[in-house]
Amino acid sequence: MTKPALTLYLAAPRGFCAGVDRAIKIVEMAIAKWGAPVYVRHEIVHNKYVVDGLKALGAVFVEELEDCPDDRPVIFSAHGVPKAVPAEAARREMVYVDATCPLVSKVHIEAERHHENGLQMVMIGHAGHPETIGTMGQLPEGEVLLVETADDVAGLQVRDAEKLAFITQTTLSVDDTAGIVAALQARFPTIVGPHKEDICYATTNRQEAVKAIAPRIDALLVIGAPNSSNSQRLVEVGKSQGCAYSQLVQRAENIDWRALDGIRSVGITAGASAPEVLINEVIDAFRARYDLTVEVVETAQENVEFKVPRVLREPA
Repeated sequence: MTKPALTLYLAAPRGFCAGVDRAIKIVEMAIAKWGAPVYVRHEIVHNKYVVDGLKALGAVFVEELEDCPDDRPVIFSAHGVPKAVPAEAARREMVYVDATCPLVSKVHIEAERHHENGLQMVMIGHAGHPETIGTMGQLPEGEVLLVETADDVAGLQVRDAEKLAFITQTTLSVDDTAGIVAALQARFPTIVGPHKEDICYATTNRQEAVKAIAPRIDALLVIGAPNSSNSQRLVEVGKSQGCAYSQLVQRAENIDWRALDGIRSVGITAGASAPEVLINEVIDAFRARYDLTVEVVETAQENVEFKVPRVLREPA
């Protein structure tokens, strides 16, 4: 039987970013250096395939430091942790490695600098997300106020309207965040913003690539995990750009083929914690069902690389 023709637009950049790449490398190098098990507080990155692969090597994933023994190394996830966590690890004399993405660490440093200058912080982010918890945990209770939407700005109760600064979670939608920033600046004209946007280059680049393919496609599939903020934002960007069928899938087996019946073009991208092997798996699944033409749409090139901590580069 003749396969129907389909054009697959492959967004570039897509998938792994430098911070995710570094975090995974940190776990692999820690296991190579100290042997298994190595404990990891929270998922190192939000992707089941990646986490399962590291478990097979000897990583043990836990939610809290109290779940770790004193005599085994522990790694903190790429999303960052509150200050109290490394302080407690040091008190227990544990060997620990911080895999926080350097771009998240930059936001932490920014928040501390503003705090030292007597400013109260407003954080634009998602309540309960590990990155938000980690960033808010850099400063004492009450020093960081969280807003999730432009509507939240009206209800903010601040200590001094003249002494405010704002920071953002690194994995947000660029467009949504702009609206919240505008609301903050309208209500608090003297609020201090970041020198350079907090939303990371990888998040921005992946969103721009989706915007480039959206006008050409009947459907968009974003490969990523349900708890991945940057992946969920890519789905939202697809919808906001007019692609009504914009869905998150973890793997090829999660694709709803009936919903795609009759389409002539599909866009594929992946969140920053999704490996290329899963993207290829999805492309192969389309190739099995369609007479496929693959077109790469590249909107930026990425050559960022972050070094792993020195402790892992030194011999055991």
